[in-house]
Amino acid sequence: MGLLKYLGAGCLLLIIAAIACGAGIAIGGGLSRAGGLALGRDGVAVVYVEGQILGGDSRGVFDGPAARSDRIVRWLRRAGEDSSIKAVVLRVDSPGGSVTASDEIYNQILKVKERKPVVASMGGLAASGGYYISAPATRIVANQTSLTGSIGVITIVPNIEGLLQKLGVETYVFTSGPHKDESAGLRPLTEADRRVFQGVVDEAFTRFVTVVSDGRGLPAEQVRAQADGRIMTGRQALEARLVDQVGDLPEAIQVAADLGGIHGEPRVVRYRGGDGLFSPGAESLAGLLGLPLPPLLPGGGQTPFSVQYLLLAP
Repeated sequence: MGLLKYLGAGCLLLIIAAIACGAGIAIGGGLSRAGGLALGRDGVAVVYVEGQILGGDSRGVFDGPAARSDRIVRWLRRAGEDSSIKAVVLRVDSPGGSVTASDEIYNQILKVKERKPVVASMGGLAASGGYYISAPATRIVANQTSLTGSIGVITIVPNIEGLLQKLGVETYVFTSGPHKDESAGLRPLTEADRRVFQGVVDEAFTRFVTVVSDGRGLPAEQVRAQADGRIMTGRQALEARLVDQVGDLPEAIQVAADLGGIHGEPRVVRYRGGDGLFSPGAESLAGLLGLPLPPLLPGGGQTPFSVQYLLLAP
């Protein structure tokens, strides 16, 4: 009986969490800044990009906190197609991540811009891929202490051959070509391997420079001078013309409202979280119930080799 009671309580918690997570966007989306329903007024949508940018959609209730490109693209599409939404704020708090996932979000932002203004609002971190998706915005607003920049590409190919030898583990690899196992980490890279990897990184870097150059209206040479991977504060980014003004999210919302032709206080529709057991909605629920959340599961489903627009932090 004790076990059944425990299992029943656990199932109930999961059901409540699922309901809370699923309703997170709808409840948050229908609230104005004043905290009440504000239907019928022209609005500004705030789309949150929080955590590492990864491809695909939510992995279910056990998904960790990540900015999944499919979900963010879906939110942007909804905001773009909603005639009552006159402008969109992209709230970025991310170190970047997958090259392809960042580019998918970037492409959708361009589509939304064809219909209405998009304002990027930088939180504490909008670096590398976080800046990549901000660059095409109609206006970029950063806190003066935001960390941004980190324009560049990184990939890491570990070599664990020596470790395996110390452990007495032998590996036998059969390939159809000389490069097929170059990312397996089971042997040193050859010069030909290095050229392959560097070519991929260089192509992704050229794409990054083009995105920033087009979005900010800056010569490619000027962008390249800033694109050595360095991070910078929001104030430094303003001096480098990588952002337009210093401000916080409320200022960004007001800028978006002005660009969208909204008079008076806009209705604010928020697209945020709501898809995982470890999402903000579930964390809030656990806090109310006084329940601990388990440690975050490793997310992303990354392959051993991946090219990233990512700021690596200790």
